[in-house]
Amino acid sequence: MFRTRFTRRLPAAVAVAGLALAAAACGGGGSTSTSAQAAPTASAAQLNANADLSKQSLQVTVWDGYTPKELPEKAKEKLKISNIKINLHDTNETAMGKLAPPGGGDSGIDVAFVSGQYAQALWEQGLLEPIHPELIPNLSNLYPEATQLSYDKGNKYSVPYTWGTTGICYRTDLVKAPPTSWYDILKPADWAQKKVTMMTTERWLALPALKALGFSVNTDKDEEIAKVKDLLMAAKPQLLGYDDTTFGDKLTSGEALMVEAWDGWCPTTSEKKNIKFVVPKEGSDLWVDTMVIMKSSKNKEAAHALINYILDPEIHSWAAENINYKVPNKAAMDKVKVPEGSLLGIKPAELLNGESIRDLGEASTKFTRLSSEVTAK
Repeated sequence: MFRTRFTRRLPAAVAVAGLALAAAACGGGGSTSTSAQAAPTASAAQLNANADLSKQSLQVTVWDGYTPKELPEKAKEKLKISNIKINLHDTNETAMGKLAPPGGGDSGIDVAFVSGQYAQALWEQGLLEPIHPELIPNLSNLYPEATQLSYDKGNKYSVPYTWGTTGICYRTDLVKAPPTSWYDILKPADWAQKKVTMMTTERWLALPALKALGFSVNTDKDEEIAKVKDLLMAAKPQLLGYDDTTFGDKLTSGEALMVEAWDGWCPTTSEKKNIKFVVPKEGSDLWVDTMVIMKSSKNKEAAHALINYILDPEIHSWAAENINYKVPNKAAMDKVKVPEGSLLGIKPAELLNGESIRDLGEASTKFTRLSSEVTAK
């Protein structure tokens, strides 16, 4: 099993500012905007379940290593689609540059993999096609919990691909006491000082302090964000550093004792079995990566067919087995042999204890500024 290294959910300042302003103009937050509702979409009658897919081709944008390399050829063979081209993006920022280009226009992308809050923002800008469930019968493979995600209840415009949570990953043989609270990394004991890392990705940098202080991960209140900043600034001198990608290596080498981590990147299956993961008692998040169909797509039947194909248990189980992220597909997870110590065994009900991250519209820029100020040298 390998673990692909990439920053999946990095909302860089410039991209978020432009995207957030557009989303704010459509209503922002978690509600479906008027413009999104009024925007023209293909009706069920216009989409033909028996369409000749050999006359359609697809452009897909996805993170590198996030789908099987043979997916295009296997899907073409199975679905008889004319052609499937995979385009790569390394961050959500890069994806948004493709999907919401300055000045508007057709992105040329049919199917995109983006994180949930970004799918929400695209929908609120009127850029997504609603999901037509009659064309995706494999939606029935999803856990019921995966249909009730707060940013898109009922999977109206997105289909979840992977999901997980954030917590503390730690060396059981090196810590003097197992961590139980976010304060264990925000105010580390003397023996852990300079042996702890936190993330720099904006919403995840803030998450430990938000939860420790009892605030929502989706807060936009200036007074709460100010308290978060104070706590993060006080923690900064005690940290080894900020790290979104190599914290697992630092744990393995012993350079770090405790790190803020996405569950799939915590190396709990390491040979020495000396690394564990815990969700702190104050709670955490629920992050979701999704598949969406662009409204500008001229190949909507093929796009639905591809998503349906990916939800096949044989195909979707690949993600859990190869990138170590849980998939919200019960039929797929039932096929996965969970290694000893693996976090793939976390149940959907446990994940839903976490707070779903939502797009905050213009308020997203507050977290951009927070990250810049806290991590500045």
